[in-house]
Amino acid sequence: MSVFHCGICQQPLTGEVAPGQPLRGPEPPVGHEVVSPRMAQGTFKVNFNASLLIFHPDDVPGTALHPDSRRLSGCCGLAGQDGPNLVCSGCGVEVATKESDCWTGNLVALIASAVAEGVAPRPGLQ
Repeated sequence: MSVFHCGICQQPLTGEVAPGQPLRGPEPPVGHEVVSPRMAQGTFKVNFNASLLIFHPDDVPGTALHPDSRRLSGCCGLAGQDGPNLVCSGCGVEVATKESDCWTGNLVALIASAVAEGVAPRPGLQ
């Protein structure tokens, strides 16, 4: 299991996660519905060129919405088309883009160059 931290302040951005596979192939949302999450909770996937780490939206509790409202466009959620829209809740640096609109996927993409991966400690071990 791994935990991803902010590369600047070391704030944990995720809980414990493990590598996994997407739950489904790309499918367009129907109407104004947000599709089910791309990844199962507790899993992540590295994208094709290793620049992004794809997560379930609930697996990034150490993030906050970007303070620039222009980054938060969307009608039913966040479109994710205007640059990173999530920041580290510790220091405010841009760390991810959340897509949760009715015409996008339902995922969070952490910027690989903005985060550091650490191994989660095992209970009872020092």
